[in-house]
Amino acid sequence: MSSTFLSRIIGLVRVKYIAWEFGAGPYTDAYQAAFRLPDLMNYFLVGGAASITFVTILNRYRERGEEAEGERVLSIVINFIGLVLAVGVIAGMFLAAPYIRATNPGFQPWQVELSARMTRILLPGQIFFFIGGVLAATLLVRRQFLVQGLTGIVYNVFIILAGMLLGHRMGIPALAVGALAGAFLGPFAMNVIGAAKNGVHYRWGIDFNHPGLRDWVKMTLPLMAGFTLPFLDDYIMGYYASHGAGDITRLTNAKQLFSAPMAVLAQAAGAASLPFFARIWAQEKHYEFATGVADSVSRVVALGLLAASGMVAMSGPLVQIIFLGGHFSPQDVQQTAVYFAIYTLALCLWSAQSIYARAFYAAGITWLPMLAGSVITLVAMPIYSLGYRWHGSAGLALASDIGIALQAVSLAVLLHQRRMVSLASLDFGEMGRCLLAGLAGGGVVWAAIWGLGELPIHHSEVHWVIRVTDLGVLVAGAAIWVVIAKWVLEKTGSALPKVALKRLGLG
Repeated sequence: MSSTFLSRIIGLVRVKYIAWEFGAGPYTDAYQAAFRLPDLMNYFLVGGAASITFVTILNRYRERGEEAEGERVLSIVINFIGLVLAVGVIAGMFLAAPYIRATNPGFQPWQVELSARMTRILLPGQIFFFIGGVLAATLLVRRQFLVQGLTGIVYNVFIILAGMLLGHRMGIPALAVGALAGAFLGPFAMNVIGAAKNGVHYRWGIDFNHPGLRDWVKMTLPLMAGFTLPFLDDYIMGYYASHGAGDITRLTNAKQLFSAPMAVLAQAAGAASLPFFARIWAQEKHYEFATGVADSVSRVVALGLLAASGMVAMSGPLVQIIFLGGHFSPQDVQQTAVYFAIYTLALCLWSAQSIYARAFYAAGITWLPMLAGSVITLVAMPIYSLGYRWHGSAGLALASDIGIALQAVSLAVLLHQRRMVSLASLDFGEMGRCLLAGLAGGGVVWAAIWGLGELPIHHSEVHWVIRVTDLGVLVAGAAIWVVIAKWVLEKTGSALPKVALKRLGLG
């Protein structure tokens, strides 16, 4: 969690740099859209699923004492899918412009061409992400999580460096060059080095008759064929938001700011829990599996409710202190803060669905969550359309929350019906206490900030005055929130304050 949080902080520095240097407009919209086709290819050609499914398979070989055979399967898959991805990259070079034009109907012709150019730069990076993702599974099985956090840091740093060194010469495509370099040196090179240091051996050749390859294909095909809302959320919103200059950028910035705590609660917790769940399921300890999943969900939901209350209450000064300045205007900040607050309402739901999905993957069941996710996506698409018609981009953010709620609930119900994880085993009492504490602390802080109103700072004044003011509001608001939330938690009998102090070495 610590390394992932640090990675997200560096990611926010990247977002801040791009906002300062390029603002929120048609150029940054084209840049954001350029990632869509590479990410889509990564998703459907199993690059995104490689690490998830390999953790389960490698755990099986490890439990049987056949680690060498597991490494052989790893090499076969790298060689096979690597070739498939290479063909996909070549095809993507020709399909870039038609894809951008079809998925961003509001783009001008020059935006389509600019975005397609950056898409072609980014496409080869998917090969690096795929190989790095497969090798990352070998580290996760060995319970080594640090590299996964550090790869994101390297990736983001190179985007910033490329913008600073090449931006004045190349313009915004320099960021795409940095992303390609970061993909090679971060997710690819660092996982290669980490796997080599742990004695993982790579072999040439493809054996289509190997049972391990068949098992992997059986688990991964549903992930290739299906589509889920957590992944397609950005694509659906981008389709509608392309009609407003800068809307894609402002929504993306809000989502990326929201993603920092989400990564800690949802992605990091999910990545760390997957090998644990896979191991105890392989050992047929089904009761321990059920209680482990339920405990993990209860904790991330409880923490998500608390975190969301403070983030929503302080969304205005938080977004302003991070994004205001350069080409990112006060109007951009105001709209981004609204989107950020709406996204944050669903923090606990993003966290819960991430854990529930990995519970299925740990048990080797990939088709059911993917089928459920596909159905939920189809159900949610009209909600996005209605949200956009109702209230523009803010309506899209709200539709995203509704969709993720449907996703989390559906996975929870399916696990319950299959008698894998009972809904009754969730700690509703602790989640309720955290909800009450969050409402109390967040409500008081929001009322205090709202009561202060906007300070009469003019554009002629330097931005450091605004930042110092916002920083003071954030520090004071956080202190008030902690005091009130802690008091409510203690009065309602929550063990969370004592546990937190003990983990910090203060209790």
